[in-house]
Amino acid sequence: MKYLLLYTTLLLVTCVKTSPPTPVGPIPTQEQLNWQKMEFYGFIHFGLNTFTNAEWGFGNTDPQMFNPTTIDTEQWVLTAKKAGMKGLIITAKHHDGFCLWPSTYTDYSVRNSPWKNGSGDVIKELSEACKKYGLKMGIYLSPWDRNHSEYGKPEYISYFRAQLTELLTNYGPLFEIWFDGANGGDGYYGGANEIRYVDKRNYYDWENTHTIIRNLQPDAIIWSDSGPDARWAGNEHGYAYETTWSPLVRDSIYGGMPEYAKKYSMGQENGTYWVPAEADVSIRPGWFYHVSEDTKVKSLKQLLDIYYKSVGQNATLLLNLPINTQGRIHKKDSIQLIKMNRQLEQDFKNNLARNKKAVASIVRGKSKKYDASMVLDDDYSTYWATEEGSSQASLIIDFEQPKQFNRIVIQEYIPLGQRVKKFSIAVENNGTWHQIASHSTIGYKRILRFPKVVAERVKIIIHDAKASPLISTVEVFNAPVIVDEPIIKRNKEGIVTFEIPEKGTSIYYTLNNNEPDLSSHSYKQPFLVSGPTTVKAFSYDPDTEERSETTSRRFDISKHKWTIINASNENSMHAIDDDHTTEYRTNDKEIILDLGELLTIKGFTYTPSQERWPKGIISHFTLFSSTDNKSWHKVKAGEFSNIAANPNIQKVNFDFYIKSQYLKLKIDRTVNHSDVVIVAELNIITKQ
Repeated sequence: MKYLLLYTTLLLVTCVKTSPPTPVGPIPTQEQLNWQKMEFYGFIHFGLNTFTNAEWGFGNTDPQMFNPTTIDTEQWVLTAKKAGMKGLIITAKHHDGFCLWPSTYTDYSVRNSPWKNGSGDVIKELSEACKKYGLKMGIYLSPWDRNHSEYGKPEYISYFRAQLTELLTNYGPLFEIWFDGANGGDGYYGGANEIRYVDKRNYYDWENTHTIIRNLQPDAIIWSDSGPDARWAGNEHGYAYETTWSPLVRDSIYGGMPEYAKKYSMGQENGTYWVPAEADVSIRPGWFYHVSEDTKVKSLKQLLDIYYKSVGQNATLLLNLPINTQGRIHKKDSIQLIKMNRQLEQDFKNNLARNKKAVASIVRGKSKKYDASMVLDDDYSTYWATEEGSSQASLIIDFEQPKQFNRIVIQEYIPLGQRVKKFSIAVENNGTWHQIASHSTIGYKRILRFPKVVAERVKIIIHDAKASPLISTVEVFNAPVIVDEPIIKRNKEGIVTFEIPEKGTSIYYTLNNNEPDLSSHSYKQPFLVSGPTTVKAFSYDPDTEERSETTSRRFDISKHKWTIINASNENSMHAIDDDHTTEYRTNDKEIILDLGELLTIKGFTYTPSQERWPKGIISHFTLFSSTDNKSWHKVKAGEFSNIAANPNIQKVNFDFYIKSQYLKLKIDRTVNHSDVVIVAELNIITKQ
């Protein structure tokens, strides 16, 4: 009888189900979870600013300026898909008030533009393209309107909500509604041409505006500094933070508050609402298209860093794609996006932890439902859980044989709250453990990058948590090195070097204008190029046999003998150091250059400042030459056409060859008549 009782007791114990973990703090709605799983989507900036070369329009630009020649929203969508994006958010109305749809509430829209004779609708075309190719669409609607005569008055709120209602009802399901924090300032305001400020906390009556969205687009996420559903990461670099909490003290925040970035943008451990971070950044320096930025598209390494510091640090990534005056994403942007996606696919191609063994120090109720193996099953809805109240635990993944890797992906099961406050990673090889990383929060997703290690086992150690840790995913990868075009540099002495995104690739180059291949010079150390030479090079990964595109740079004679003999300050060498990222700033209206020897010259080049909105760009000039720095002869006078809009290297050819040792560049005028003159680089074109 006693054995029967014992057997019955054991049976009852094993049949008792382990209760699920208790939620901790605020938790996401299903809509927020769906949004977080999108991870990466695009921004589209397009409007009158595209055609006026501006970032913020004043609100007085004639709608006749809006006239894209070959607008192709399908190209936008297909480019985004190739980049791995899951959706696109478009600036339906920016601060200038111009509407990309034919709103019935204003004349300031595409209806009064020459595009499609006023019958076009950019929002409709994008909506149809997104539906056709399976991307989600979102809307940016600026609360600030520098065109509207009643902005700042109660009547404007009715106008704003009426336009919002048009967008919410006429273009299908929307995944995100985006409200900027820029509110109030100078503007056209129907001809008033004045400054108007608003009470950013109360003017818009956001609670009732949000109700309209909830009723018409219940699945949409509402974004602003304070949410209510998703928040700004506090910078426009595309980065979240080492410590990024999804909970936020939301009631203390309002859109556009000055101290937001420093105090609230990283979230709070004890935040009262679930308001996860979205990191936004443009693929170029500006948000709208500027032809001058065609050479300033972010590199592959920059884009990858952005991805790892946003999606890889518990945020989503919103990457902006400016549309050009033709109505398309520029080819250079598209190429970089495809490179980025291709590299990420390779980075996460082979999960070394799949089908391996996972063992945890603690398992909730000794239940298989919460076993360590749940982190390896490719199912986000299952997770490893520890006993209630345990804030420390560890989990080991056994590869059974040494493996090389440099990436680890960890995900918390956030439907029950964000918990982990501090964790580290250790690896074991030949029986010895050593730590390779230590971090704070995890959240929805944390991606760790580190130098390649070889190990038989990897351990995730949770040192502190708000409550029992819940880990849904652990993945391990061995990402290949970044294979991208090398950057070719030469210093003033004529020494050429190459820069690559990361170590591990080889560089092959030529100096005779031929296309390089694997039989060409292999770069081992810097070398001298003192005369006119074209350097062509590419990067190559011997492990994957992948090579970059070939890049080239043309050099004239080296500048090791050059000086500026009327220099006004010690930075004058920046004008002749063969580095366009450095600058010489002066108030002098003449720059006298000593070439150090008599040369036969057929032209010169001027590179202006490469800052985003520089002053001191030379627009009109006169050039003189001399053999002795006493007797001067006028060689050329003219202007650098359209240099304000296109501040790239300017090339001037002479009508005849000259022999000279000294050149005098007289600055006749600068853009915006600035007293300061800025020179990033001066060069000459010799007889070759």
